[in-house]
Amino acid sequence: MSIQDDDVVGKAYDARLMRRLLQYLQPYRINAGLALAAIIANSVLQLAQPYLMKIAIDRHIATGNLDGLDRIAVLFLAILLGSFALEFTQTWALQLTGQRIMFDMRMQIYRHLQRLDVQFYDRNPVGRLMTRVTTDVDVLNDLFTAGVVSIFGDIFMLVGIMIVLFVMDWRLALVALSVLPLIAIVTQWFRRNARESYRTVRTLIARINAFLQEHITGMSTVQLFRQEARTFARFDEVNTRHREANVQSIFYYAVFYPAIEVIGALAAALIIWFGGGWTIQGTLTLGSLVAFLQYSQRFFRPISDMSEKFNVLQAAMASSERIFKLLDTPARIESAATAPGEHRRRDFEAAAAPAGLAATPGSIVFDDVSFAYNETDFVLKHVSFEVKPGERVGIVGATGAGKSTLINLLLRFYDVTGGRILVDGADVRSMDLQKLRAKFSLVLQDVHLFSGTVASNIRLGNTAIGDAAVRDAARAVHASAFIERLPDQYEHPVAERGATLSVGQKQLLSFARALAFNPEILILDEATSSVDTETELTIRDALHVLMAGRTTLAIAHRLSTIQDMDKILVLHRGELREWGTHQQLLAKRGIYYKLYQLQFKDQERQTA
Repeated sequence: MSIQDDDVVGKAYDARLMRRLLQYLQPYRINAGLALAAIIANSVLQLAQPYLMKIAIDRHIATGNLDGLDRIAVLFLAILLGSFALEFTQTWALQLTGQRIMFDMRMQIYRHLQRLDVQFYDRNPVGRLMTRVTTDVDVLNDLFTAGVVSIFGDIFMLVGIMIVLFVMDWRLALVALSVLPLIAIVTQWFRRNARESYRTVRTLIARINAFLQEHITGMSTVQLFRQEARTFARFDEVNTRHREANVQSIFYYAVFYPAIEVIGALAAALIIWFGGGWTIQGTLTLGSLVAFLQYSQRFFRPISDMSEKFNVLQAAMASSERIFKLLDTPARIESAATAPGEHRRRDFEAAAAPAGLAATPGSIVFDDVSFAYNETDFVLKHVSFEVKPGERVGIVGATGAGKSTLINLLLRFYDVTGGRILVDGADVRSMDLQKLRAKFSLVLQDVHLFSGTVASNIRLGNTAIGDAAVRDAARAVHASAFIERLPDQYEHPVAERGATLSVGQKQLLSFARALAFNPEILILDEATSSVDTETELTIRDALHVLMAGRTTLAIAHRLSTIQDMDKILVLHRGELREWGTHQQLLAKRGIYYKLYQLQFKDQERQTA
């Protein structure tokens, strides 16, 4: 079973979910009421047409009395025109309502996705979340446009036809309805098998979405390692299974609808057989016989529609349960302004600043911080250090030592398991998330650029950053050198993920972005590891100027990039083992000294 498979298939009907879904209909109840009124009125007009035919035959055609037949014809035409207008009103109102509900739901889901913590995205694949926002919402649109309101029209039509048939002639009504057990058997067979087929199709479409998202994103790796044939075969397998599942569902539809037609034809044959005899005997009028035939045709159409709506309903129950499961997922990292329990925030504030530490902008304190992604595997263990305002601190250590985890905790992408982190003298858990993160600019090793322009990727939608600020930031990190060579310079289009730019150019843009926001604290997470030596030397001079007066934390793999830092922290297996300046750490001949010697030897071998 794939991790992308849907874990909820839904019940045929769930009153709790339906009540929750109907809440989305509340803002548009006027449109829904208009559609319902149009559906009921149209059903009445549909019921009137065969009865008008009965009157025309019994009172005029059979008797040869043409007086008044023209009025019936005009009334019949008026009913057809009215039915057209009501059908248009129904369709317009329902489709408009469905589109608005779809818009509201997608906005709600995306707003919730923005609030969820990073750990949620560690556990949930992107393909599954994409399916929630797109396919599942589309299914609910089908419910509102073709199910929840229009089903009342089908029920009204069925009840109305049955009443009219029994009023006209109870004997022939029993004959016409004698095929209902066959309808029940065929419908139950269709529902059961179509539901299972639907589940299979839903699971496989989720796998297709996940496969495409993962392999299109990683296409360069697929091509580099010559995996095209293998991945094509895997996609062919899942795509074939999806096709076969759809073909199977088509089989059930192909059997069901003709079966309903055959049963309807059987009912018509019984009506003609018995009704024809009674008409010849004079106990049933010819107009009644014709009306019965027309009503029987109208009777089986809503049954087919209701069977289809059953599938829509079942699909909507499954999709709504998946969507509500996502919406009900709590955000583990809540902003202090919205976090439950005001007393909890006051406790953080009361214990915020340790003795002797002023709440100075740009100050950072890790106070006995421990962190584990689960209950047993601790990534950080009792880490304590202080970064003074304007101080430049380098963080080094082997892979997996916990360097990036420090940054994730500082930005509160995760909450500490033990201890506390203070920024400007306040516990980060007591701060509003927007205000906390506004203090930082972060430059990562893997730069994420958005489709747009060079300028829009620097300012990231912040209108307070004008064109001059964008150019100044780019010039400060020497990004202007390559930007001004582009055809449209700062308005040059950037492809998705910056595909048309080199790694070094993307890194320079990320520096310009970080500086344009003018943060109190600058964080560099392996920021120069993807840049060639020449480019690194170019931006190193700029960084010295830009870090002046600004607190800086720099995670570095190349020790050469942090040698002139005010302080260097050495992490080893989640513990802070050494700290000091470059020269002090070398003099200790400890972990830092060994790391430096290893890199120095690697450089010597590369030079040789």
